[in-house]
Amino acid sequence: MNKKIIEKILTARVYDVAVETPLEPAKSLSKRLDNSIYLKREDLQAVFSFKLRGAFNCMFQLSDEEKTRGVVAASAGNHAQGVAISGEKLGIKTTIVMPKITPEIKVKGVTSRGGKAVLIGDTFDDAYAHAMELATKEGMTFIHPFDNLDVIAGQGTIGMELLRQHPDPIDVVFVAVGGGGLISGIASYIKYLSPATKIIGVEHEEAPAMFEAFKQNKRVLLDSIGTFADGAAVRQAGENTFEIAKEVVDEMILVSTDETCAAIKDVFEETRTLLEPAGALATAGMKNYIQEHQLKNKQIITITSGANINFDRLRHVAERAELGEKREAILAVTIPERPNSFKEFCGALGDRAITEFNYRYSDSSDAQVFTGVKLSGGDEEKEKIVSNLKSQGYGVLDLTDNELAKVHLRFMVGGHAQDVDNEVLYRFSFPERPGALLHFLTQMGGNWNISLFHYRNHGSDFGRVLTGVQVPPDERPQFCQFLEDLGYDHWDETDNPAYQSFLR
Repeated sequence: MNKKIIEKILTARVYDVAVETPLEPAKSLSKRLDNSIYLKREDLQAVFSFKLRGAFNCMFQLSDEEKTRGVVAASAGNHAQGVAISGEKLGIKTTIVMPKITPEIKVKGVTSRGGKAVLIGDTFDDAYAHAMELATKEGMTFIHPFDNLDVIAGQGTIGMELLRQHPDPIDVVFVAVGGGGLISGIASYIKYLSPATKIIGVEHEEAPAMFEAFKQNKRVLLDSIGTFADGAAVRQAGENTFEIAKEVVDEMILVSTDETCAAIKDVFEETRTLLEPAGALATAGMKNYIQEHQLKNKQIITITSGANINFDRLRHVAERAELGEKREAILAVTIPERPNSFKEFCGALGDRAITEFNYRYSDSSDAQVFTGVKLSGGDEEKEKIVSNLKSQGYGVLDLTDNELAKVHLRFMVGGHAQDVDNEVLYRFSFPERPGALLHFLTQMGGNWNISLFHYRNHGSDFGRVLTGVQVPPDERPQFCQFLEDLGYDHWDETDNPAYQSFLR
């Protein structure tokens, strides 16, 4: 099998549509992780993914009769675009069945190249079943996204390029894994010429098809999968890819959503390119592996395999990247319900930047504050912060790894308060800098009780605060004077219908 794959890779036809992508040094990551790290930029292909290599090689090999009948494929997106652009180049009619969850950017990538997109089901397996029905019913040739030897060989041309571009010994190569076509092709070629090079496959922890296959030494059909890394979300590794991978892949590892988001940010800072989650899996796995195995001064390559990310997903990626890099802690803290307690709490945190601060009055004894704190020293610094707060009498609950808190709670803190008299609501805007929130609270003083507080650092030049303050009617003139003296832009939102409906 191995020799057959090598021959297929050496004779693969891919450069009619693909380019030899650069192997770029990741200078910042290399310095931070004490290794020589390179990014193989498959995100720079015409369809922003490696998938067109295998698709074109497979379709090029078809007979004239098969080309005339057309082809059908099932794909979460990137293979679909590869098939579409190959069909456009070869003059072959293409139909691509895609899960309904496929990002719109990938659907448009198919239709813009003349492909017919059919959206069916919620997973790749649903799309696959329908595509097979179409192939049988209409006589089209099915182009498998990963479990076809010609597709595997097309992806294997990346391995050929790597050994040409990095002639010195390579210690480790990290590759994202969905069905296994990419890693099977790359690993086959590299292991043939450089058996000492380690090949590490990386999957998202919510779609561990190949990981489980390696663990049980047989293909496993997962009951369900997560689709955050939709480009690598399959319930079962391929039959051919598993047989090849177990011979040439050294290890399979898993990464989380937070770690994947952190890797997207890392590659953006290196290249100013935004990878899709599946495209960043290899980088996320590389970071974990280096830290876990204490690798130093090694020659390491990671495949940036795709950049078809939906713009509206960036919000979620940005939220989770800091957590994945252990640059933010999320804490629930109990503080006394009295004037000045917010300022005292911020003082207890020191000069650390606060990323989020949520509070709503509940009762007259204790206040529950949901806060995010920026970290520079990872878990060790977080533990120090928690210990310091507890030593000062605060009740602290660490929610950094709490999925409910990260996905939902941080956006839901608040609600109606029953016994808040004389509350006025104001929005403030002030220059964002370290200590800005503490300065704001210091200026506020202890004259009036704060009954609602919401602050989030949005990465912009100005911080934005929403605060409720209990101000008796006869003290309104003093409060208005305080606002003028404060010097921050502010807006009275007391009559805002959103406040009246959800917070009052």
